[in-house]
Amino acid sequence: MKGMFLTVVIAALLLGCGGGKQVTRLDPNTQTDLSGKWNDTDSRLVAQEMIADCLSRPWLTEFNRTAGKKPVVTVGTIDNLSHEHIAIETFIADFERELINSAQVRFVAAADWRAEIRKERSEQQEFASAETMKRMRNELGADFMLQGAIKSIVDQEEGKQVVFYQTDLTLVNIETMEKVWIGQKKIKKGISQGSTKW
Repeated sequence: MKGMFLTVVIAALLLGCGGGKQVTRLDPNTQTDLSGKWNDTDSRLVAQEMIADCLSRPWLTEFNRTAGKKPVVTVGTIDNLSHEHIAIETFIADFERELINSAQVRFVAAADWRAEIRKERSEQQEFASAETMKRMRNELGADFMLQGAIKSIVDQEEGKQVVFYQTDLTLVNIETMEKVWIGQKKIKKGISQGSTKW
C-alpha cells in the first residue's frame, strides 16, 4: 500500500514537471513581436529600406560618373540613443550585408576590424614567408562613411503604451566632409497590457 502511494506521488510529480517550456523553431525571416521592443525584424527591415533608399539617390550615379568606379563605403558609429538595449552590432551587420549584396558599392571593414587585421599583417612581415606575406600600405581607402543613431520616444497611460523609434543615417564623403545622403526611418508600435500599469 505504501509502495503504491509512493508510486502515485512520484507519477504526479513527474506529470506536474512535464508541462513546462516548449520550444518551436521559427523561420528567421518570420515577423515576430512578443514584447513590443526593438527586435530582429525591425533591424532587418530598417536596414533593407534605408540602404535601398540610399543607393537610389543621385550621389551614387554622380560618383560613378565623375570617378568612373564604384564608391568604397564603410560603416562608422551608429549610436543607440533609445530607451532600451538594442544589439547595435547586429544592426550594423544588417547594413553591411545590404551594402555588400547590392553590388553597387565596394565595402571595407569597420575600424575595430581593421585594427585586428593590421596587427595580423604587421606580424606577417616578421613571421610569414616573403611569398605569402601581405604588403603594408596597400589598403583600399573608403570614399564614404555611414553614421547614425537610433532614438525613441515612449508614451504610456495605464495598460497602453506607444513606442516611437526613429533611425537617422548620414552618408559622408570622407575627403570633403560633405553629407551626400541623409535617411530617416520611423517605426511606431502600440502595446496593450490590459489594465496593468507599466
